[in-house]
Amino acid sequence: MGDTGPTGPVMDRDEVDRALARLGAEHEAIETSLFALQDHAGRRLLEGAELTGVTAERWSAVEASITLLWSYFDAYTGALRAAREIRTRRRWSSREDLVELTELLRGESVTVAGGADPAGGAGRLSERYSLAALVDRMNQLYATSLDMVVAADAVWSALPARIDLLAAELRRTRELAHSVGVRPGEHPAGDDLERITRTLTRLREQVVSDPLAFWRPAEGSSAPGGGRPDTTVYDREARALEDVRREIDAVLAVRQDAEQRIVRLRDVLSRADRTLAEARTARGEVLAKIAATEVPVVSGPPTVLQEQLSAAAEYRRHAQWHRLSPLLESLEEKAEDELLRARESLTAVTAPLAVRAELRGRLDAYKAKAARLGLAEDPELVEKYEKARRMLWSAPCDLRVAEQAVLRYQHAVAELLGSAPRVPGQGGPVDRSGLGPGT
Repeated sequence: MGDTGPTGPVMDRDEVDRALARLGAEHEAIETSLFALQDHAGRRLLEGAELTGVTAERWSAVEASITLLWSYFDAYTGALRAAREIRTRRRWSSREDLVELTELLRGESVTVAGGADPAGGAGRLSERYSLAALVDRMNQLYATSLDMVVAADAVWSALPARIDLLAAELRRTRELAHSVGVRPGEHPAGDDLERITRTLTRLREQVVSDPLAFWRPAEGSSAPGGGRPDTTVYDREARALEDVRREIDAVLAVRQDAEQRIVRLRDVLSRADRTLAEARTARGEVLAKIAATEVPVVSGPPTVLQEQLSAAAEYRRHAQWHRLSPLLESLEEKAEDELLRARESLTAVTAPLAVRAELRGRLDAYKAKAARLGLAEDPELVEKYEKARRMLWSAPCDLRVAEQAVLRYQHAVAELLGSAPRVPGQGGPVDRSGLGPGT
């Protein structure tokens, strides 16, 4: 017999021993992996679950793969046992033993009964493999099976527990919402809680029956279980529940300080009413005292605000906090606007009186200045002053004419000051009474 055969050069005893040692280590590693897969929590859950959708389809294929894996492993075990028996026949293997071992260890010497194709194709009656090819095939089947089991287990480990926690928070929020009158059909937040409840219930059912529908494989990763659970729907509903909770907290805050806010609203509206009443009184005074002036009409207080305030008090009495909350916010803004409008109305109505007061003050100021400079007895100034004074202190007062009279008095004082003799070395005019320089 030559040195070569159908599988290449005949192996010597050292090569056979090294090959058997390597194959034995691989056998032990494969056996450990298969038992780990058999005992994997995800696999046990998949076996007992009522699966649907993509998970049901993939699990059917993986079950077939796991069955094939054990068939391949049994065949591999048998081939390895046969090779070891041949090697242990003699301490020094014969030429015939080495040829037989070379064929067994390197050739397609393992026949495996055909089974269902995990990919869905037609199965074959039997298949022949070399031990190396059989190891590669088992590794492929193991990787795809483990990937599916790990992915399903990761989703089941992550999402149902989180959904249950969110559902518990949802129940507490619904109870709190009910206590403050936030109910479906009566408040948008109540409708949101109902929608979130339906969505979470449906989401949990889908996650339990079809976990792979919520798995996102990692791009570019070939490692089994590479990826992450898809929490998009869960995250959206968690945010929606947080928004509802903030709204309910706002309603609770209303319940706590509703009385104070209603008292403040009454005070603001009362001040606005008093200011408008003052403006109406002032308008009558202006019409009586000021002539030839357009005085704006003062409107009455809006009754709708008082009606809404009464409605707010009713909501508080009947603990309808979800209705009271938006009404108070709207009323507070409108009440401040109403007070501002009343103040602006009073300012606009009393503007002519303010102008008259300013003219009176200016006239008296110039008279005092003229007196300090000794010009108070000047006949022209006295005449102009008295004329302006009669206009400003009589009713009705024509502001345009009175302003001209005040201006004429100012100009007359300025002219006299400009023509008064000066004391040498001083810039100020001389006091005509001879008592000293003017001040």
